[in-house]
This record gives sequence, C-alpha cells and structure tokens, in this order.
Amino acid sequence: MSKRENDHQSLQDALSAFIKKNNLQEGMDKVDVRTAWENLMGNGVQNYTTAVELRRDTLFVSLSSSVLREELSHGKSKIISMLNEELGKELIKKLVLR
Repeated sequence: MSKRENDHQSLQDALSAFIKKNNLQEGMDKVDVRTAWENLMGNGVQNYTTAVELRRDTLFVSLSSSVLREELSHGKSKIISMLNEELGKELIKKLVLR
C-alpha cells in the first residue's frame, strides 16, 4: 500500500499545482480571456462578437459589425490594458479586430 501524504493544502493551491504539472496554463488563459472580454465589454459589444481567440500574445476578436469594429479600433491600447488588468498579468500585447 502506498503511503498517504499528510500535506494539507488549499483547493486553489492543489488546482494550481495540477494545472502547472499538466501544462494546462495556456488553455486556462484562453478561457480566462474570453471571460474577461465578456465582463469588460458588456452586452452591447458581446451581441456583435462572434469569436474571441488568444494565440500566443495576440487576441483575435471577430465582430459582425463593421461600425463597432471601427469604434473599438480607436481604443485598442486601452482595451489591451483593461483586459490585462482584469486577467492580473500581461498576457495580451496585440489586439486584432476582424
């Protein structure tokens, strides 16, 4: 029988260790970015958002409204900083609106 470890750790620490051990951080970041986009942009923008995808340090957002795409393109740097602040780390360096 294997010996049981008596290390007590919080659920958050256990999940963080599991994510790190199994190299799942990149996938978790992709999910977190989608959630952050939904939270920050609200229902108005979310209704016209068709896809949100993170590839390396670039966030690709597909929008069904060309007018909204043009409006958001004027504030790309602010959107990037707001998303990074919501995520708690510098994950996004470039934003592509399509």
